[in-house]
Amino acid sequence: QVQLVESGGGLVQAGGSLRVSCVASTRTFAWYKMGWFRRAPGKDREFVTAINGSGSRTRYADSVKGRFIISRDNTKNTVYLQMNSRKAEDTAVYYCAAGRTDGVLDGQEEYDYWGQGTQVTVSS
Repeated sequence: QVQLVESGGGLVQAGGSLRVSCVASTRTFAWYKMGWFRRAPGKDREFVTAINGSGSRTRYADSVKGRFIISRDNTKNTVYLQMNSRKAEDTAVYYCAAGRTDGVLDGQEEYDYWGQGTQVTVSS
């Protein structure tokens, strides 16, 4: 069982930046692909971005491409989501997820463990 704990959420003005983090409780963190998903008010949870175990491959949703950056530090069991040029529509609960298989990065069904989520609100 892998526990994921997100942190760093909060309120940011439109156009501003924010970084959220997710720490995983596992000794084999590098074996897991890591993803970020979000659920906006009244909407289904959607894919945001993901990174494979080694950090050599990433994938982004079109809505965040060029604004968000995912990275990981396998020595700290941590994955980061740097959010720049924030928009009001980025307001959501952001979830960290870990998946054992290193193939598809953007499918929710590919992930085995989920964090509790962290609220990120963008004010206009």
